[in-house]
Amino acid sequence: MKENMKENMRILNLTQHSASDEQIAAGVVELSKNQKQKLAELLTFGYIPSNEELTNRANEIAEIAHKEGMHAAMIGGAPFFMSHLEDALRVRGVVPLYAFSKRESREEKTEDGTRKVNVFRHIGFVPAK
Repeated sequence: MKENMKENMRILNLTQHSASDEQIAAGVVELSKNQKQKLAELLTFGYIPSNEELTNRANEIAEIAHKEGMHAAMIGGAPFFMSHLEDALRVRGVVPLYAFSKRESREEKTEDGTRKVNVFRHIGFVPAK
């Protein structure tokens, strides 16, 4: 996706996680604290939702991106919800993107031995189908 992305493209983070430094360098921007809290509520399901609820929540999230004037959004969360969110974003002219990370393992020496550490390094974005 890197070669297809416009230089300095702003990508709204519509995940519950904070963007990594590498993602921020790639153009990912965060929501305000209040908006991030609302987003987390919309992305969290404590029960099996109806199709109508999935569509309504997706539309609410997509409106946030649209009102922010974004042309792309990094998404992630419950797999059963992502297709609804992809559709709602596209209707508003926002390109849904998934982050692509590479896991790198390394061993670190500690006082009581060694431990294996996994680090996920942002590589780029994969557009939704």
